[in-house]
Amino acid sequence: MVRTPLDANALVARQRAFFETRITLPLEWRREQLRALERAAREHEADILAALKSDLAKSPEEAYLTEVGSIYGELKNALKHVKAWMQPRRGSAPLVIQPARAYQYADPLGVTLIIAPWNYPYQLSIAPLIGALAAGCTAVLKPSEHAPETSRVLARMLGQAFPPEVVAVVEGAADESRRLLEERWDLIFFTGGTSVGRVVAEAAARHLTPTVLELGGKSPCIVDRSADLEVTARRIAWGKYVNAGQTCIAPDYVLIPPELKGRFTELVQKAVRSFYGPNARESSDYGRIINARHFERICALAADGKIAFGGERDAASRYFAPTVITDAPLSSPLMQEEIFGPLLPLVDCPSIDDAIRFVRARPKPLALYSFAQDAAVNDRVLSETSSGGAVTNDVCVHFAAEGLPFGGVGDSGTGGYHGQASFDAFSHKKSVVKRPFALDMKLRYPPYVGKLGLFKRFL
Repeated sequence: MVRTPLDANALVARQRAFFETRITLPLEWRREQLRALERAAREHEADILAALKSDLAKSPEEAYLTEVGSIYGELKNALKHVKAWMQPRRGSAPLVIQPARAYQYADPLGVTLIIAPWNYPYQLSIAPLIGALAAGCTAVLKPSEHAPETSRVLARMLGQAFPPEVVAVVEGAADESRRLLEERWDLIFFTGGTSVGRVVAEAAARHLTPTVLELGGKSPCIVDRSADLEVTARRIAWGKYVNAGQTCIAPDYVLIPPELKGRFTELVQKAVRSFYGPNARESSDYGRIINARHFERICALAADGKIAFGGERDAASRYFAPTVITDAPLSSPLMQEEIFGPLLPLVDCPSIDDAIRFVRARPKPLALYSFAQDAAVNDRVLSETSSGGAVTNDVCVHFAAEGLPFGGVGDSGTGGYHGQASFDAFSHKKSVVKRPFALDMKLRYPPYVGKLGLFKRFL
């Protein structure tokens, strides 16, 4: 574990010297690191669950479902497939350069920085690290200071499992992040808000460092008249209120025909009671807001519309009840900012045409959810909108699809990860053409007079 005062330059130099030995290249080294990470995760599982309970009031069950279990799945997938991921991928070589064979090699980028957020502080720290190790990179992890117990467990867990030249954890706050961003990295992987993402991108640009930016935004739900309204309400309620709404791909608002709004509200309330009982404050499965500053921010946002149900709160415990809000002005902060809390605004939207126009007029979201039993409606929403990812008739579940890259577009991020996409994110795709000395065709060499017809035929 790296302790303050932080000498970021020395830390990067140490990892770079280790990477330059090329020890990280062989398959077996990569597998050894992944196995070490899996052992550490299992040995510290109880500590991780306790830390998530302390930081975010997550029940062990929710923590396992949304953080711990997915990491085991990512590790299993990487160990199973990393050999295949490392193999050169065949390409095509045009006739003019024949005989030749074309390949794409995956070279590890090198010394990488992973900056993790506080809302899923374990899962969003370790998932990118799996990709880094599978790709043959070293990594410095900066956990969020807003989830201090999880940060401490990560520092202890990874400090015991890896030497600092392979994986190092830097705890701290904005000053430590600033010092790290001053260094030259081979990749920066950042998960967090769009405003800080711009700061990270600016710092990376000074060194022409590539970035993966997993950001956020206002992820809409579009509800069509053909939707099964009860199932729709239950699924949206689950995705919205898990982790007390502090999820980057949580449904941010619902576009719904006005005549369905009352019934939908009743069904969301019914779902909330089935999840958390008559008083969510007493449920062990309902979380808390991460800190006082974010609690006050959510209280301010809740004032922007009419509370249809919910709204109960307690500053001392940072409890804010699952809430549905109607009649919020579109110019209000509630409808302009990413909510990142348990507030669900409903927006009158008479038609699918209106919904599509509404979404297209705003920054591209990280996720988009369309609910309709009419498949043509869902297909139209998918084809006429742009988002980092999308789900029809459910929410958030695309995050669990290991075979799909997860990421944003535009303001919601750049790049993707999960499964092979994680390996690819930490790799450089090197184009390689292999040719023999034999059969050295003269066509490409000057003089070119009289060869134009041949060029048109073969190129």
